[in-house]
Amino acid sequence: MALLQWLKENSTPFFLLTLIFTCLLIKFLLIDKLKKRISNLPPSPPMLPFIGNLHQLGTMPHISLQNLADKYGPIIYLQLGQIPTVVVSSAKLAKEVLKTHALALASRPQLYSAKYLFYNCTDIVFSPYGAYWRHIRKICILELLSAKRVQSYSSVREEEVARLVQRVAESSCQGTTNLSKILGLYANDVLCRVAFGRDFSGKGEFQKYGFQKLLDEYQELLGGFSVGDFFPSLEFIHSLTGMKSRLQDTSLRFDQLFDEIINEHKASEKVEENKDLVDVLLEVQKNNSDEVPLTTDNVKAIILDMFAAGTDTTYITLDWGMTELLMNPHVMEKAQKEVRSVVGERRVVAESDLHQLQYMRAVIKEIFRLHPPVPVLVPRESMEDITIEGYKIPAKTRVFVNAWAVGRSPESWEDPNTFKPERFRGSDIDYKGQDFELIPFGAGRRSCPAITFAAAVVELALAQLLYSFDWELPPGITAKDLDLTDVFGISMHRRENLQVVAKPCLLKN
Repeated sequence: MALLQWLKENSTPFFLLTLIFTCLLIKFLLIDKLKKRISNLPPSPPMLPFIGNLHQLGTMPHISLQNLADKYGPIIYLQLGQIPTVVVSSAKLAKEVLKTHALALASRPQLYSAKYLFYNCTDIVFSPYGAYWRHIRKICILELLSAKRVQSYSSVREEEVARLVQRVAESSCQGTTNLSKILGLYANDVLCRVAFGRDFSGKGEFQKYGFQKLLDEYQELLGGFSVGDFFPSLEFIHSLTGMKSRLQDTSLRFDQLFDEIINEHKASEKVEENKDLVDVLLEVQKNNSDEVPLTTDNVKAIILDMFAAGTDTTYITLDWGMTELLMNPHVMEKAQKEVRSVVGERRVVAESDLHQLQYMRAVIKEIFRLHPPVPVLVPRESMEDITIEGYKIPAKTRVFVNAWAVGRSPESWEDPNTFKPERFRGSDIDYKGQDFELIPFGAGRRSCPAITFAAAVVELALAQLLYSFDWELPPGITAKDLDLTDVFGISMHRRENLQVVAKPCLLKN
């Protein structure tokens, strides 16, 4: 009793932290050590008490994980704080995770940030496997992102590509063009028009609503490698790191935006051909007589998936694509020659032209190979014990697929770090989930359902940019001068904006 009284009188925050640390240290040394000794787990680098292998992730986890794979093999076991984790970094093992054991690995860990932003993980990406997830994925595939629905937005894509070209042309008159900023507006406008029925770039609304800051925060907060997510029993860590306050601010701003958009849609009546994704979701919600009804928060969570993920994929792919083309002018020249020979004097690239642009499509595949928008695919969580490559993966293990490392694996690719679209000429390898050497959108049950939509938005824009302008780096700048540093998050874009000189070409009547 005297000891308990002493503890009450001396329960300072520092003492409590020390006590918690000691308890976790004992757990790490005894329980986790015992588990590893009796389990046939994959190879693992040495661990530190309490944090395990967290210190080895660095600021660029996709690169750190590839370096660990080079040393310990394409499947490794990491103890990330309290979370047992397996990382795979080869096409063969990605197939094991994404296809062979697709059902056992179909669920998601409940990340703290995803719970905040996605209304308790009721979106498509982060929802745990179960009846609800199957229901909303079915809605997504049949109602929101079907081939017919994607085709119905062709006029939006064409109009926004025309506006993209106009913005570049106007900016080119001033000399140097901030192409990254213009590509960001294009990606945002396409998604806002398709999802919300209007764009937000006009009348200063892009800045008013702070879209860029919202997207940047979204990417960073959902990176999947937040320290707090690896210590679920120590939720106060999120307050200490500032993560909780950032999540509260960002989720509130998204929620206010979505309330405004939903109220606008409920107050309007549209004919079928003019309906956007919010209209479709609200109609599904209204007519839903299934055993899994959609709440307004569910609708908001799905809207956020569409808006943020779709904007990111388009922007990152086009920005990296133009960067690589400027660094490899011989590839740029071949791609431009192909587009201009197909389009001729029409000036405007039609979607019906795209199937003829085989070299440009090879360029896009090479962009996805070297720069997958989501470098480490959204983590999975094993629902039961499984065996991969003879190693036991216990239930409740977090599983990462390093798509960035898979795309650069010398086992799958010759000269893997070189930008060489020719590797795809005569090759059947594609990025739509059937070829595990190239998985920017994942594969299997939890693959991205918006692949067809993303491809259409990227292909049309890139083709038109190649047709309409000749591109150079600013005077005095060479490819070696470009800062290619990434900003790591759930998606990964370049830290520095791409500054270019765009010279209008073939635009005479």
